[in-house]
Amino acid sequence: MFGGYIMKFEKLGENKIRIILTSQDLKDKNIDFHTFMSNSLEKQDLFLDILEEAEEEIGFEVKDCPVRIEALAMANGEFIVTVTRVIPETKNIHKKISAKRKNIKTNAKYAIYKFASFEDFCNFITFLENHNLSLSYKVAQNILLYLYKEEYYIVFDNININYSDIQKFNSAIIEFAKFVNNSKVFISKLLENGQLIIANNAIKIGMKYF
Repeated sequence: MFGGYIMKFEKLGENKIRIILTSQDLKDKNIDFHTFMSNSLEKQDLFLDILEEAEEEIGFEVKDCPVRIEALAMANGEFIVTVTRVIPETKNIHKKISAKRKNIKTNAKYAIYKFASFEDFCNFITFLENHNLSLSYKVAQNILLYLYKEEYYIVFDNININYSDIQKFNSAIIEFAKFVNNSKVFISKLLENGQLIIANNAIKIGMKYF
C-alpha cells in the first residue's frame, strides 16, 4: 500500500523488478510529472518508499548493492519503474542488444534532435500548444524520448511527410533542440546505451501533462 493507493510489483528475474504507478500515486506523494521524469529517482523520497515496499511485497532487497533505475511514462497515464541490481555483463546481454538493432526499419523516414535539458523539452511542448501546433504528435508514427549522457534525444521514426504543418513544426523544434544525426548507427547507440524516458508518442504524452 502506498499513500492509499496500490502499486503493482512484478519480479522479472533474480535481480530485476518492475513497478507500475499511476499519476495519482505521484500526486499523493506531492511529485509532479516534470519532477518525476527529470530528476534522478535516487534523490527522491518516492524511490526510497518504492524500495521499502518492494522488499515487503516481493522480497526484493537492495542493501548496499548498486542499482540501475529506469522510469518510463506510458500513454495510459501509468508510470513504469524498472529496478535492476547491477551485475557483470554477459553474452546474453549482447545478444539482446543485437536483437534490438534488427528492429530498426531499413526504410523508415526518421530524424533525431537533442535537447540540452528536460526543461527545454517541456518548453518545446508548451510552445507547440500555444502556437496552434497541438496536432504535432501526428508528425511521425513513433516519437520516442531518450536520456543519453545527461541530454535528451527525441527520435521521430516513420515521419509523416503529409502532415499539414510539418514545415512550421520543423521551424519550431530547431528553436529548442539541435538536429543531431539521422543515421541508424546513432539510433542503435540510443537503444543500447540510452534510457527510454517516454515511449509511444513523446509529444502527445508531454501535452497531456504540461
